[in-house]
Amino acid sequence: MLRTALDPLFTAVEAAAFTDRHVANLTAGTVAAVRVAEFLGPGACAATLDGMARLPTSHYDPARVPGHVVRFGPALNDYRTADGGLDTGRYWPAAETAATAWRRAGMRPDPVAFALDRIGAAWSAPVAPATIAGRPVFGGTLREINTGALIHYDDINREFPHGLFDQDVVAQLAFNLWVAVPETGGATTVWRHRWDPVDEHHRDAYGYRPEVVGHCQRVSLVPRLGDALLFNPANFHAVEPNPGGRRIAFAFFLGLTTTGRLIAWS
Repeated sequence: MLRTALDPLFTAVEAAAFTDRHVANLTAGTVAAVRVAEFLGPGACAATLDGMARLPTSHYDPARVPGHVVRFGPALNDYRTADGGLDTGRYWPAAETAATAWRRAGMRPDPVAFALDRIGAAWSAPVAPATIAGRPVFGGTLREINTGALIHYDDINREFPHGLFDQDVVAQLAFNLWVAVPETGGATTVWRHRWDPVDEHHRDAYGYRPEVVGHCQRVSLVPRLGDALLFNPANFHAVEPNPGGRRIAFAFFLGLTTTGRLIAWS
């Protein structure tokens, strides 16, 4: 039984393209997720996979992130200090190395640049990189997640409570673009639940045990080749395992700032 009556607005919207209204509704919490089918065509996905083979991928430490996750590109969270700051001595060299590797891979099309351009056109203003002391952060990670991802949330303002970017972020969105998908499994589930202090009783490694959202409304989206997904990652979300095949996605975060601009980071 659900904890409350169903919210009729908490749904997954299928659209031909992202719009400014989609971004506004996601930041306001009046829609669960927006998916655009065939954001990249099959040929572009295949070309992207060829380019991926030229990237220096690695794996998360299974003691920190359970399962087998192939990764490229630094995420700010990976360099967060115990007191909620950024380990700049480690982050900036990693960001520079990743940016150089990305340029050398010569992806055509560039899935991250293409996505940022499309979203910027919908918002009627270019998406800019988030900056720290005037320095652009890295944006656009690649993750191959076949064994699933734990229930978790993402919130830059809570993760870095003393502030991180030059820009002030009032809402955060997550973007995913699937360039390889399994025949079954691998769904992304988003729950109508945001972090509450009592949730810490259900901690599990970097995420939370299923009972934290056991009575919450949810939407689940099975990955489809070339589809793009936008959702608000302040809502708890997870990826289910897939029994076979590869689930590969390019991803980044978007932030709506106090000046009404969109910025991006990973």
